Amino acid sequence: MRFDPPLVSATLVQRYKRFLFDAVLDDGTPITGFCPNTGSMRGLTAPGSRIWLSQHDSPTRKYRYVFEMIETDGKMVGVNTGLPNRLAEEAIRTGILPSLSSYGTILREQKYGRNSRIDFLLRQDGLPDAYVEVKNVHFSRAPKLAEFPDTVTKRGAKHLEELGDMAEAGHRAVMIYLIQRADCEQFAICADLDPLYAIAFRRARQRGVEAYAVTCRVTAQAIEPTRLIEISDLD
Repeated sequence: MRFDPPLVSATLVQRYKRFLFDAVLDDGTPITGFCPNTGSMRGLTAPGSRIWLSQHDSPTRKYRYVFEMIETDGKMVGVNTGLPNRLAEEAIRTGILPSLSSYGTILREQKYGRNSRIDFLLRQDGLPDAYVEVKNVHFSRAPKLAEFPDTVTKRGAKHLEELGDMAEAGHRAVMIYLIQRADCEQFAICADLDPLYAIAFRRARQRGVEAYAVTCRVTAQAIEPTRLIEISDLD
C-alpha cells in the first residue's frame, strides 16, 4: 500500500495516554496528533526519534496528523495497527502466502467463535473454509528477530483458543503475524513477557492452527508485504 498524499516527517516529543503524541514538524511547528496503536509500543517511543505522519483534513477529525512510522536504529518501523489486515490481504492476494492463494473469496470481519469476529474468512469450492486472524508485530529487541506480544494480551490468547476450536471442527485455522519492519529474519513468541500467550500458542499449534510470519518493506512512500520468515519453535 502506498501513502497518498505522501507522509510528512517530524520529531517525536512524547507519546502519551496511548492515543496521543506530541511532535515538532520539520518547519518547527509543534503539533499534537493521534497514535493508532493501543499497545505498549515498547522500544518505539524514544523522544527525539524521526517519525512519519499521514495528514487528514476532514472536519470531523479532532487531530489532523496520524502517527504511521518511526525510525529506530536507522530502520523504519510501521506502528499503525489499523494497517496489518490490509497488508495481510495483499500478501494473500499476491501469493506471498502460497498456502492461501487458492482461495477466491475473502470475507472480512465475520462473526464466529464465542461472540468474536475473525479478520478474514476465506472460501473456495473444494477447499475447507479458512479462518484467518492477523496480529500486528513491530517489537524487536535482538538483531533480526521479531517478537510478539510486547505486553500481556488476554484477547490474543482468546483468539488462539477460538482458532483451535475451528481447526478441531474441520476447518483451516490460520494466524498471520504481520511484521511492519524489514530487518527481521526470524519470528518468536515472547514467552517471558506473556507466558500465558506462549502456552496458548503452543496449544493452538498442537490443535492444528497454522502460523505464518510475514515481513514488510517500510519506506516513507509505502508499506509492502514482502516474504515469509521462519517462526522459532517454543520448545
